Amino acid sequence: MKKILFLAVCLVLCGNRYGKSAPANSEPIQLKCEHLINPIGIDIQNPRLMWMLKDDRQGAVQTAYQVLVDTDSMEIVQNQGRVWDSGKQSKTDILVTYAGQKLDPQTRYFWKVVAWDKDGKPTSSAVAAFETGMMGSNNWRGAWISDHRDIHHKEAPYFRKQFDIKKTVKSARAYIAVAGLYELSLNGERVSNHRLDPMYTRFDRRTLYVAHDVTSLLQSGANAIGVILGNGWYNHQPIAVWDFHNAPWRARPTFCLDLRIVYTDGTEETIVSGLNWKTSSGPIVSNNIYTGEHYDARLEQPGWDTPHFDDAKWNSVRYRSAPSNHIVSQLIAPIRLTKTYNPIAVKKFDEKTYVFDMGQNMAGVTRIKVKGTEGTILRIAHGERLDENGRLDMSNIDVYYRGDKENDPFQTDIITLSGKKEDEFMPKFNYKGFRYVEVTSSDPIVLGESNLTAYFLHSDVVPMGKVKTSSKLINDLWKITNNAYLSNLMGYPTDCPQREKNGWTGDGHLAIETALYNFDGVTVYEKWLADHRDEQQPNGVLPDIIPTGGWGYGTANGLDWTSTIAIIPWQIYLFYGDSRLLADCYENIKRYVDYVDRISPNGLTSFGRGDWVPVKSRSNLELTSSVYFYVDANILASAAKLFGKEVDYKKYDALRKKIKQSINDKFLNRESGIYADGTQTELSVPLHWGIVPEDIKAKVAANLNNKVAETNFHLDVGVLGAKALLNALTNNGYGETAYKVAVQDTYPSWGWWAVNGATTLLENWDLKAERDISDNHMMFGEIGGWFFKSIGGIIPDPNQPGFKNILLRPIFPTGLNQSEVRHRSPYGEIVSSWQKKKNTIIYDVQIPTNSTATFYPPDNVEGDGKAMHLVAGTHQLKLKLKQ
Repeated sequence: MKKILFLAVCLVLCGNRYGKSAPANSEPIQLKCEHLINPIGIDIQNPRLMWMLKDDRQGAVQTAYQVLVDTDSMEIVQNQGRVWDSGKQSKTDILVTYAGQKLDPQTRYFWKVVAWDKDGKPTSSAVAAFETGMMGSNNWRGAWISDHRDIHHKEAPYFRKQFDIKKTVKSARAYIAVAGLYELSLNGERVSNHRLDPMYTRFDRRTLYVAHDVTSLLQSGANAIGVILGNGWYNHQPIAVWDFHNAPWRARPTFCLDLRIVYTDGTEETIVSGLNWKTSSGPIVSNNIYTGEHYDARLEQPGWDTPHFDDAKWNSVRYRSAPSNHIVSQLIAPIRLTKTYNPIAVKKFDEKTYVFDMGQNMAGVTRIKVKGTEGTILRIAHGERLDENGRLDMSNIDVYYRGDKENDPFQTDIITLSGKKEDEFMPKFNYKGFRYVEVTSSDPIVLGESNLTAYFLHSDVVPMGKVKTSSKLINDLWKITNNAYLSNLMGYPTDCPQREKNGWTGDGHLAIETALYNFDGVTVYEKWLADHRDEQQPNGVLPDIIPTGGWGYGTANGLDWTSTIAIIPWQIYLFYGDSRLLADCYENIKRYVDYVDRISPNGLTSFGRGDWVPVKSRSNLELTSSVYFYVDANILASAAKLFGKEVDYKKYDALRKKIKQSINDKFLNRESGIYADGTQTELSVPLHWGIVPEDIKAKVAANLNNKVAETNFHLDVGVLGAKALLNALTNNGYGETAYKVAVQDTYPSWGWWAVNGATTLLENWDLKAERDISDNHMMFGEIGGWFFKSIGGIIPDPNQPGFKNILLRPIFPTGLNQSEVRHRSPYGEIVSSWQKKKNTIIYDVQIPTNSTATFYPPDNVEGDGKAMHLVAGTHQLKLKLKQ
């Protein structure tokens, strides 16, 4: 063994070239409230407060902390917390729940952390803030108002209100709750860079409001507020198979607004929505979240949202009842325009027809600047494919649209030009999934690359991971996966940004690890799981698209899809060490598991969709659905133990054991080590999810390895197998096989998409398939998370979640010479980087402050294979590969 591991241990314990003279520089940083930096609109009495400890020294750890909260920032600076002083807590915790005085609504609170380092030396963080919101419907002063139109009216309503300010403003906050979508402006300036606010919910059960700091937009003297309302999912006018036009909440969009102004003399004033507002139509003559937006530039009213505008011809508004009794703050990473794309090619077919190639499939919108004769009509169609003649082909994505394709065409904006200026248009209340844009005009126009710009639009979640290797294909697949994920994140995870825009539950949980390794999406998932709780039937059943207008409570909305209710809260707990979402969903998970238990007394169920879109082999529905029944019961038992619910723990511990036994009794041939018919999915799913008995696991894993080798290391799975296959191989000693599958570039494989020019993940392995053929889909997205777990080997420890302890299980596969994988955990950045030099692996590891790691050498490394403990800091291990 040549003392390789002895050398590694010496490097860890004795220090190395990375950690010689780091100064004592401990400091709490990245202070967040409810996972957001300095948020406004906190609506709960016990918000979560969290931070990181910055300390570059080897073995750095927090030995104690103190949290101080006050309404006066200077009190905090002077180490006084009159609202809450946690006292010195001798703990390493970096996430605590506020436990001070009752929080008042619409109040700004300042806070900081004092942390004691490994030497017992205290240091203070900078002062952070959070601001409470309405904290209850009784604190709203505005009224719900709308225009006098019904659900069939096409034109978007515009609203305005003028008011005067005669004092000096200290601060101002606009709180706006909307059923539908809105754009808010003050004195002609758009408020914030958010798009498509508020997020889509079950509108009749939960309505979201957004809080904006608008202090800088107010002026002395006359001021004006402007609001435009869009239909969104609230008033879904186009007809599609998902039945949203029949949603029980459907109505004309409406809003309620409070503009609270605090003056420097201590007085306050609130400008509210009410009957003294005025309304009119405008240039947005139609808007649909599903199809497009129609805009007539001749109808623009310049200055409509500025003071002194003549609104004599505008109409009165009317009161509306609140859309729900539950109006809560939208505490979530907002949707924004995040990246700009200029065309990489423009093809002119004739003087009325142009096709633009943006070079990237994305979810987003386009902005066009164009001049033409008055009344010229432009149709701006968006799609993912071109036909053989180079024209736009939407046949793969418009298959479920049942509306008026002539007057309201799919994924198409329609603009009527003013003829007076260069008109500029970008939709406010719609987005599309596209790479190509076709502009057709009723009259000749001149267009070029400078006339059209595309914007990538999605929930603006912070990147948390990075994969960079010596393999171009791996690097491309990581980027492609992330592009698909972001394209399908719009305040909830969707399946595709064009054909459906639905929150398919299966797609959501199948991609959850990829999501959390790569992005800080916790706020989005907490919102989406609240949607789950809103949608759950009293008997525990969930629809398989969430939110839904009623579609999805069918016969197949079972465990392999709607296990989101358990899997996602558990994964959030593992990645963040935060059990709040799991606690919020605990009773819902119980109701769900209890329902399945009632209809499946023998522990087996066929309630589910099965291994959706397989390559070739079909897998047993009862086997896969029953495995997910076990997964849910297992999570529920673990949660019960975590929360000290002993009676529940005993019940669900017994249930998970019963389900596992029932699965193995019916489907496992112990002699052969085969489940059911032995497809890749039927072998990998029980292995991945912990169904296989320990004494036969090696035999089942060997059979899976052989099954994959039979296909020359190609996939023969659908979505459930795609989630399980690589993990089942990697975790059972066949990392080399898993790697060969992951980097395969011939059909069927992930790489087949990449080498054929895909810039996002596809919905079907077969490029020539005739159905299920979206070119921007996330249901096969596990590949992005697997890179972190395999070549990076970065895995959360369920016994010390949130990466308090990191499990490092990297593989060093043949054919890959270098890899650098990074993930920013709640404690800081984890780096797992290695390179091969002949038969030696130089393995560099960075463990964040206040965290530890356990390194498990892979089987192809010489040594005794024993796990190694690593403290916070940097380490370099030299590992010799077996010959």
